[in-house]
Amino acid sequence: MARRRFLAQLAGLPFLALGTKAQEPKKPLKIMMKSAWGPDDPTRAAFPFAHGLVLAEAGHEVQIFLLAEATSLLRKSMVSAILPVGWPPLSETLEKVVAKHIPIFA
Repeated sequence: MARRRFLAQLAGLPFLALGTKAQEPKKPLKIMMKSAWGPDDPTRAAFPFAHGLVLAEAGHEVQIFLLAEATSLLRKSMVSAILPVGWPPLSETLEKVVAKHIPIFA
């Protein structure tokens, strides 16, 4: 019984420390998203654009680097054909990426 009470007090200690520490502003990161996934796997092909957009909206500096089959994703006809599962179409995501001025290298 005493051991249980002692462990319960120990479990509450980290929560006491949260209120005393001042939060430091987080520094923005420099992130490069690299992908070689092309139109044969549309969900994976859309990942660097979707994740890069979210990271840029969070205040980080993002660059997208495409290689191999992923370079074909920069064609307008190919972008409209990529419909990832569970994500918005690549055409919508790419419009937002361009509006955020995220550099894309191929």
